[in-house]
Amino acid sequence: MTPTVRTVLPNGLVVLLREVHTAPVATFWAWYRVGSRNEVPGVTGISHWVEHMLFKGTPTLGKGEFSRLVNRHGGSWNGFTWKDFTAYFETLPAANVGLGIRIESDRMVNTLFDPAEVESERTVIISEREGAENNPEYALYEEVEAAAYRVHSYRHAVIGYKSDLWAITRDDLVRHYRTYYNPNNAVVVAVGDFDSQALLRQITDAFGPIPAGPDRQPVRSVEPPQEGERRVTVRRPGGAVPIVQMGFHAPEVSHPDFFPLLLVDGVLSGFKGPGVFGGEAIGGRSSRLYRALVERELAVDAGSAFRPSLDPTLLEVGATLRPGVAPERAEAAILAELRRIAEEPVGAEELDKVRKQARAQWVYAADGVSQQAVLLGSMEIVATSEFLTHFWDHLAAVTPEAIQEVAARTFSDRNRTVGWYFPETGSAVGETPPAGAAVGHGRA
Repeated sequence: MTPTVRTVLPNGLVVLLREVHTAPVATFWAWYRVGSRNEVPGVTGISHWVEHMLFKGTPTLGKGEFSRLVNRHGGSWNGFTWKDFTAYFETLPAANVGLGIRIESDRMVNTLFDPAEVESERTVIISEREGAENNPEYALYEEVEAAAYRVHSYRHAVIGYKSDLWAITRDDLVRHYRTYYNPNNAVVVAVGDFDSQALLRQITDAFGPIPAGPDRQPVRSVEPPQEGERRVTVRRPGGAVPIVQMGFHAPEVSHPDFFPLLLVDGVLSGFKGPGVFGGEAIGGRSSRLYRALVERELAVDAGSAFRPSLDPTLLEVGATLRPGVAPERAEAAILAELRRIAEEPVGAEELDKVRKQARAQWVYAADGVSQQAVLLGSMEIVATSEFLTHFWDHLAAVTPEAIQEVAARTFSDRNRTVGWYFPETGSAVGETPPAGAAVGHGRA
């Protein structure tokens, strides 16, 4: 990847610029340090709802005008919400990247919260919530997370709980927007075919006059150590076969155990990628969980996930079982693989294979301006821009002994939460996001 120019404006806005001249295209992103992590019971889902409202226009660019302008130039745009952040983007011909700057600087401060639009989005979001509930994997994932976290706000679903979605008011939304949508709580990222100095001047002209916002309430909750296995069972219509999921408390991106666990995840189900959203695993069919469950015909799918996060998170393991396979058998097979990685050092050949997968994923992450912008923006939020600079040094320094030690701590039985899903007679309909997916605006 080419070097990144990092600038902080006087109002606190962080600006990341990376020139990529392989095609006449550029992408502009606005990232905000707000997500479900910043929510409390009673207003869960409010960050995602505010994200929806940012597509409803401003006094100068009315509803539908953003879309019309971007489409007229052959561009694309959207937004999404996650636990640690909310993000918006426009990808355009490089000559029109200024349109992205205009849109994001305008809606940072001028978004309309028309009462009729607020009520319309309440219906949309509750429908989205009900659709997610029809996905067995998502339904179980939500229950496992709620059981694993007793204190920390990561336990809240990004989309929010239905009772809160019925109760949130327009004033709540405006207050949340005014609190978190400010230059000193934001990162803007541009990647593409432009001159950095010229683009920085455009960004400074557009965002520089916006005053810094108020101090925000920090997230003070610290999840206490788990002192014993927790189990949940979900029985509901939908799906055809049982599902087994496990969550293990795992460290944040700044912790020394992060990189060994990243390789643990790679050994279990293939390396996913260097960023928050990872990606499709490379080498998944040769990974330990695939061989132990899919090849032995216990499951139709098996995998793990471990994402960089601002606060301590979960390393997740799961399997969708074959018809007729009891959850006890699949759980025993998973736990056997977790014990093996904790008790036996990973061989040099297998570790080298995972590191090669990681390098391939790094190449994929640099394939296209949007992928690079996602990596830069999300990592600036959960870590720092220096994280990517030293990523390979940290990954290369991990030893088989370190992997074994970290796996033994993480996969302790007192540190795990186990969930089983059993389908009941009946079916549910609705096309829904996969478990753990960021909630997006989903323009139609």
